[in-house]
Parts: sequence; C-alpha cells; structure tokens
Amino acid sequence: MISPHRRVAITGLGVKAPAGCDIETFWETVRKAESVAAPITRFDVSDFRVRFACEVRHFDPSERFDYRTARRMDRVTQLAVAAALDAYEDAEPAVEDPARAGVVFGTGTGGIGTMYEQVKRLIAGGPDKVSPLLVPMTMSNAPPALVSMEVGWTGASLTISTACASSAHAIGHGFRMVATGESDVVLAGGGESGIEIYSLAAFSRMGALSTRNDDPTHASRPFDAARDGYVMAEGAAFLLLEDLDRAEHRGAQIYAEVLGFGQNSDAHHITSPSPDGSGAERCMRAALSSAGLVPEDVGHVNAHGTSTELNDLTEGLALARLFGDRQVPVTASKGVFGHLMGGGGAAEAVVATLSVRDGLVPATANHENLDPHLSIDVVTEERVQERPIVLSNSFGFGGHNASLVFGPAPAA
Repeated sequence: MISPHRRVAITGLGVKAPAGCDIETFWETVRKAESVAAPITRFDVSDFRVRFACEVRHFDPSERFDYRTARRMDRVTQLAVAAALDAYEDAEPAVEDPARAGVVFGTGTGGIGTMYEQVKRLIAGGPDKVSPLLVPMTMSNAPPALVSMEVGWTGASLTISTACASSAHAIGHGFRMVATGESDVVLAGGGESGIEIYSLAAFSRMGALSTRNDDPTHASRPFDAARDGYVMAEGAAFLLLEDLDRAEHRGAQIYAEVLGFGQNSDAHHITSPSPDGSGAERCMRAALSSAGLVPEDVGHVNAHGTSTELNDLTEGLALARLFGDRQVPVTASKGVFGHLMGGGGAAEAVVATLSVRDGLVPATANHENLDPHLSIDVVTEERVQERPIVLSNSFGFGGHNASLVFGPAPAA
C-alpha cells in the first residue's frame, strides 16, 4: 500500500572519505575543524596550476575485496561499494523480502579514472589494447548494481547524476521510496573519484579551484571574504534508510530521522547559479514544506558552502531571505574535507545526521572574515544545537538543487 506518511529512519552509516574511512574518525575530524587538504600524491602535478586536493589516503581496497575483484572496479566503485557495505553492516537491516529493498547512488562522472587510462591505451596501441572491462568499469550505475548483487536486494537499483547535487538527490529519492511504501529499506548515497589528470586540468581551467598551493590547509574558506575557489576531493558515503516502524520493531539503532526533501532547477546557466539565489531559496522552502516545517523550526544549516565566489554569495543571500532577521547557525563541512562533488551531498548528510544525534553544530574550518555582502551566522567554534532540526543543501552545475531535512530519532 502506498502511503505518503511513513516516517524514515537512518539506521546505518558508512563513509570512505578524506576525513576518515570509519564513522568515528570521520566525525572526530569534522569536529576538529581542521582541513585535510594536502599536495596530490596520485600523479605528477608539477605542471599544474593547482597541485593539492583532499585525497582518501587511508582506504585499502584489500580490506573489502580480493585482488581480482578490486582490479575490475574503478576507484569510485571501490569507495562506493565499501561505504555502502559499511552502512549495511552498521544497520544489520534483516531484510525479509529482497524485492522491497533498494539502492540509490549519486555521482557526477562515474569511472573517469579508468576512462582516462583506457583512452591512453587506445591512443598508444590501438583498439585491441582497450580492456574488455572498460564499459562495466566506467558506467556510473556500476556501484549500485554491485551493491545490490552483494547484499542480494532485488528492488530498485539506480544512479542519479546531477553534478554536485547527485548524492543529495539520491538520498532524497531513497527517502521518498521508503516514505511512499515502495521500499522498506534503501541504501542511499553517492561518491566521486575525480582527482585525475584531466578532471583536475578541466576544473582548474574553469577557474573553479583554489590556487593556494603554498597553504592548502587554508584553501577551502566557505563564506569567507578571501575565498578563491573550492578544493577538489574524492570519497563516498551512504545512509541506510528504513521505515521507522520497522526499525523500532526490530530494535535497531536510529541515528536520526529524514523529515523532508526538496528539489528544483535554477534554469539559469550551465555552471553559474541564479545570481539572487532564488532557486536555492525555493528548494529549501520546498524541503521544509515536505517536512511540514517552517524556517523558524530550523536550528542549523549544513550549507553547500563550496568556497567559490558565486556559490557562497548566492547561497548566503538565499539563507538571509529564508530566515529574515533570525541568525540561524550555518556551517560548511567542505572547509574540512573539500568538495566531493557528486559525493558531497552524501558526506554532508552524514555530518548532518551526526550533528542531530549529538546535538552539536560543528565549526567551519578556515572561516575568518565574513563576505561583506552577506549577513549570516557562520559558525567558527563548535556549538550546542538549540533546536534539533538540520537543513542540508547541495547545489550542482546546471542549476540542480537539492535540500534535505533531518531531525532527531524518536524518544525511546
């Protein structure tokens, strides 16, 4: 039976991110509010204008996959499948009907590292040098397909690609699948592994990236007057979403509850947001309406906050209009672990979930002087949440907007 009123619990979390490859390390790093950006180690960047990023340095695929299996996966698939299985094992969902369990994944580009390597082989040696595994390694639906196979779930398994809003849309879609009764359990999240030669060159040429090569740990500066671009990052994160009644009946741990989801489009420009932030504002209002809430209920905003000139300005203007004279605490996790691009919304959903669980507003790393055009309360020292509702934003190239609302787990 389809019902729009089922409540959705978060019962499992998994991360493979620059801030940590387990939930405890990840959350501790975020709470320290110290950037993990550093010089790139994966390839020679001596000729690049930008020579640093937030790499996942402590991920060992052999801890999850045998050598043959790992070789058949692009790095984004390794990260994503590992994070999803961590969330699955964290929740122990005990699925009785695999047709009522699904996987939704968000990514901007899929297996671009493999694509780059195989194009080099093609140019150097001709078509017969291309791997027969090129297609399954690069297709963006590989991660959810492999997760579904691993856990044996036969419900919906799909990928959403809306640039930097991809994984927030994936979580929102998973939320609706559970809320409407289509599924009882959904693994929802996303990932990206874009720290590759041609993608680094492309985003650098766009002028999107910070060029603070001499001081990478202070490069990502959300909403700061001295910001000069975002810091590229990689990684993956997943949430296990579950019908709340089911979760309570089986005695599951419940981190928090997903209360609402909003999505829309700026319909303005292929890379730039609406200059007045109107699309972002409408998206946030839609998410709150979905949750049956009003702006006065929100206690903390986990902002998209990329540290680029236009994004931070337009998002800040939208937040100021949404809340009026009320100064709602705003934090931006990208100051710590950079911008996971398609995976960013999922990593930040984990931050929002843990913020709700612990009743804390984490600080924004590297924020020193607020952009003089903005009037928002950017948190620079960790605070106790006065109201338990968190609004989390993700806005992508193309004008794709997604906002999620999180609230506390029901009292026992």
